[in-house]
Amino acid sequence: MDGIKKPWLCWNMNDKWCLLQQKLVLEVGWTPVVGWDPNLGVGCPPLVEGAIAIDFNRDLQLPVFYQHIPLEFAFLWADKLATWHSDLLLPRKKMKHAAHIFEQLQDGEMAAVKTYGGMRNFFNKKYHRFWEVLACTTRRASEDQFLKGCGWWRGFQSHPNADKSPAEIERRNKFYDDHGCGIEYWRRYYGGQIKVIPERWISKEHFSIISVKDYKKGASKSEELDINFDLNKITNSLNISDLLNNKDVKINYR
Repeated sequence: MDGIKKPWLCWNMNDKWCLLQQKLVLEVGWTPVVGWDPNLGVGCPPLVEGAIAIDFNRDLQLPVFYQHIPLEFAFLWADKLATWHSDLLLPRKKMKHAAHIFEQLQDGEMAAVKTYGGMRNFFNKKYHRFWEVLACTTRRASEDQFLKGCGWWRGFQSHPNADKSPAEIERRNKFYDDHGCGIEYWRRYYGGQIKVIPERWISKEHFSIISVKDYKKGASKSEELDINFDLNKITNSLNISDLLNNKDVKINYR
C-alpha cells in the first residue's frame, strides 16, 4: 500500500465483473485493491496494470472471509478507503461523481449508502443502517468506530469495544444487528460525520438477488452472476461496453 493515496476495494466474486470494476476505478484515478473470499469459490482474478491484490486471509486461513473484515480494520492499512459490492457497476458519470465525493472527504468523515430496510421501515429507525454497497471511509472515522464498538461488522451490540453499562446495552439492543447498523449508531449517538448517498442513486446499477424476480441459484456466487445477468446487455445500457474489450488495457493474468 506504500504510495497508494486513493485505494478502492474491489471484492472478487466473478473474474469478469471484478475486471470490469477495476477498469472503472482506474478511469477515475483511483487504485483498485482486489480481495476475495475462499467461500465464494474464487481467488485472485486477472488484474489491470496498476491494481494490487491482497490476500487478506493469508495468515488467518478462515473458511469464510467477508469483505467487512478489511473494512472493519481499514484504519490499520489505509488513510482513505473506497469500496463497493461485487455486483455494482456504475456508468462513467456516476463513477466520477462518487470519486469526487470520496476525494472531498476529510479525515474523520466517511460516505456510504443509507438504507431504511425498505419503505415499510422508513419510520422505524431500528432498521436504518449504512450500506457498504458503495462507501468510503477515512482512517480517523474507521478507528473511532472501532474504539466505540460501532463498526461495519454484524452484531455491533456484541463488539468487544462496546460500552458494557446496562443503559448502553439496553439502548443498543433496541436496534437491528445487520452489517452497517453500527455505522448508523455511530452517526446517531457519537456524532459521526457521514456523507449520505441515497439508496435510489445506485438501485438500478446494483445487480443483486433482490433485483431479479426469478433469481436462479448456481453452484457458486460467481456462476449465479453469469446465470442471472447478461454482462453485454448491462454494459451496453450503462455505455461502458468498450471496457469489456481488453485490447487497450494491460492485464496481468495469474
